[in-house]
Amino acid sequence: MILTKFNLKNIFSDIKFWIILFGILRLYGITNPPIEVAHNWRQTTVCMAARNFYTTDPNIFYPRVDIAGEKSGITGMEFPIFNYLIYVFSLVFGYDHWYGRLINLLISSIGVFFFYKLLLKYFEKKIAFNAAIILLASFWFAYSRKIMPDTFASSLVIISLYYGTNYLEGRNPISNLILYFIFGLFGVLSKLPVVYIWFLYSIWIFSGGNYLRKVIFIGASSVIAGITFFWYYIWVPYLVDEFGLWYFFMGKNLSQGFNESIKYLPEILNHFYETAIRYVGFSMLLFGLITSIIKKDKIIWITFLISLIFFSLIIFKSGKTFAFHSYYVLPFVPVMALVASYGMSQIKNSTLVKIILFAICIEGVLNQWNDFVIKPNEKEIIRLESSLDSISNQDDLIVINSGEYPTPMYFANRKGWVCDNSKLFDKNYISHLKNHGCKYIVILKKSFGSDIRLNYNVLIDNEYFKVYELK
Repeated sequence: MILTKFNLKNIFSDIKFWIILFGILRLYGITNPPIEVAHNWRQTTVCMAARNFYTTDPNIFYPRVDIAGEKSGITGMEFPIFNYLIYVFSLVFGYDHWYGRLINLLISSIGVFFFYKLLLKYFEKKIAFNAAIILLASFWFAYSRKIMPDTFASSLVIISLYYGTNYLEGRNPISNLILYFIFGLFGVLSKLPVVYIWFLYSIWIFSGGNYLRKVIFIGASSVIAGITFFWYYIWVPYLVDEFGLWYFFMGKNLSQGFNESIKYLPEILNHFYETAIRYVGFSMLLFGLITSIIKKDKIIWITFLISLIFFSLIIFKSGKTFAFHSYYVLPFVPVMALVASYGMSQIKNSTLVKIILFAICIEGVLNQWNDFVIKPNEKEIIRLESSLDSISNQDDLIVINSGEYPTPMYFANRKGWVCDNSKLFDKNYISHLKNHGCKYIVILKKSFGSDIRLNYNVLIDNEYFKVYELK
């Protein structure tokens, strides 16, 4: 078929084309090990649980990590549906970490499509289209290919929101209710903070409509809430108490979190205006928000206000942790993309709108592209497993001087402890390690650690790491 100007216009105006294009861009380095600078620790803990489902025990209710020393490693965490999907892929193809990247990229891309479909129900096409493009180029660009559940869970909840609103509006009631329930349940279970999006349903619940349908919807939502409550507030504490490993961050009390949020307010705000949709996008957000208030366009500013109020509770529960973990802002990015797109829709010059959208995309993609490249020094950690295999069995416990970072333990494919250099000079700590079966000390010289000399027999010594035998 010969491409004409008309055909090209149809292609470029189809959101599926841009979702696929951005998906192809993010396939670059898709098989990279999870050792990029940004949150490699978070990715490798996801991988640990997935690999342990594959090699140790596939029971989804007992996820385990590798940094619990001599213990089983079973601990409380987000409901590991994302980890389990990696495990399912591994059953077919054999274990590899990059399945997680592919799964997240696929689900997050579908999530953007449903975000577009959702907006298309309530706004003109150009708002829905530009909002989806902004979301594609936002902080989601890099994080929707990381082995982390944040955009994965957000996407499931967006899909759930689409079907939930369909149900409340009376469209194919039963099928929409079932799909709302399934996607909503797994979305909220996968990442609890995405539950803030649920409060948008108040717009439909408190408006007119079929009251029986609303009661049924609230009942289904209550079941989701009950299952979620059981997992996070009963089962997770049980796993921690029973197996002796605290791993999962459950937030702080609101008073402490609020005080920390005020103290670190500049860092928190930075995630919104610099990280989430960058400067050009954030300028459009401010313009859109102000314009919606002036024009009394309630659907925009009320949606933003409700979302911000309930997302603020997530911030206050997180406190300092939110300030220093940029990915916590990810669930709020779709709301920001909508308001920014609305702001662009108020600009009458179509050429200027295209220039702004292009600037948002360029600024977003280029500022995240470094996350797609692994530094040579970091790559050397991949050799850790084969080096250890030459002197030890996989069942041998080790300790690594990577501080609180679990990343090297994942690549060692061993179980044991992580600590900083100072602890390795502590005789009591070393005695504790010996008593609990530790056989080797791994000293990382460049990445994740720094070189030190210990008075033990050296088994491996190269430019990047050194292995001592602990006797």
